[in-house]
Amino acid sequence: MLNTGKLAGRTIFITGASRGIGKAIALKAAKDGANIVIAAKTAEAHPKLPGTIYTAAKEIEAAGGRCLPCIVDVRDEAQIQAAVEAAVKEFGGIDILVNNASAISLTGTLETPMKKYDLMHHVNTRGTFLTSKLCLPYLKVGKNPHILNLSPPLNMNPVWFQNHVAYTMAKYGMSMCVLGMAEEFRSDGIAVNALWPRTGITTAAMDMLGKLMGGEDTVNQLRFPEIMADAAYVILTRDSKNFTRNFCIDEDILREVGVTDFDVYAVKPGTPLMPDFFLDEFLDDFAKKSSPKTGAGAKQDASAASGQVDQVFKTIMAAANEEIVKKTNAVFAFQVKGAEEGQWYLDLKNGSGSAGKGESPSPPDATLIMDSQDFVKMFQGKLKATAAFMTGKLKIKGDMGKAMKLEKLMGAMQSKL
Repeated sequence: MLNTGKLAGRTIFITGASRGIGKAIALKAAKDGANIVIAAKTAEAHPKLPGTIYTAAKEIEAAGGRCLPCIVDVRDEAQIQAAVEAAVKEFGGIDILVNNASAISLTGTLETPMKKYDLMHHVNTRGTFLTSKLCLPYLKVGKNPHILNLSPPLNMNPVWFQNHVAYTMAKYGMSMCVLGMAEEFRSDGIAVNALWPRTGITTAAMDMLGKLMGGEDTVNQLRFPEIMADAAYVILTRDSKNFTRNFCIDEDILREVGVTDFDVYAVKPGTPLMPDFFLDEFLDDFAKKSSPKTGAGAKQDASAASGQVDQVFKTIMAAANEEIVKKTNAVFAFQVKGAEEGQWYLDLKNGSGSAGKGESPSPPDATLIMDSQDFVKMFQGKLKATAAFMTGKLKIKGDMGKAMKLEKLMGAMQSKL
């Protein structure tokens, strides 16, 4: 989508903009000649994640914008205040705030350490509230002022709470800021909106989930951050007095302005896209495709699945070797329910590896809970692990990092089951 020049000379304060969606939004605005304030923690290169506030600043300036990189942890009020003051001194004010910084942990209640709970709430909810509060005095006198939170619609469907209630609470806190601040500052002409992607986006968080749920192939089911940048551009160039308190979906916003070719945003055009969290349209589609059979059909499926859970573990062990054990270095427990109810274990940490029915001789690093038919379908490739996890068919307890390593085994199993 082409730039219009409407953001030329405007000052945009973006949290967490050293990489991913935040940086994509910054680069889009820079093409108009905007002033960008990068407020992020990454001052030194991360061993696994590319980009720092300084490398991002160079890209922004090369794209045509001016940039002020600021080391900011959004949990630290003094750091945010210093960055806001530096922005005002450098550029004369602040016209737009993009609350992009976020923390994620897709864990259940018992598996969420309070340290991780506090991190998500302090970065997502508190960080958004605090940064907004400190920018608002300048937004009140800014040109066509906007606050844009990268957060989802407030969907109260329990499915979006049951597997990761702590994360949902923290993310919805950002959305509640939209709901409240949009009305609180409507009379000041400040727009407050939210933007959320319809599909998975290639960010560090989604890449982590992708590796957990489906391996490297999952990346092909995502879209590039540029779709969010283009959608944000549409929102931020609209009249702030007439467009506020909206929970926008990237694809919908772009369709409104005539975009019809979305393949340009796809990592691999033509590949079925992985939906993002918090959107019920995905659940409706999933329900139609996976609605349970009844009567003779259900009995036939149950009969066909009988004994297949054991076969899955036999196939895993047939494919296992010392290299896999060394690379995986984890013990998994599987609580299988339904036709083949029982508990299995897979030890890919000790010796040459082992598997069997019953409790693991060694404490498991991660526990996976599934219905037996869904379990077999997942290893056969007939049920997407992403969809199973998002809809509660697959529950994971314990070390999510260790659970990620199962994806390589799943890929190998699908051609043998």
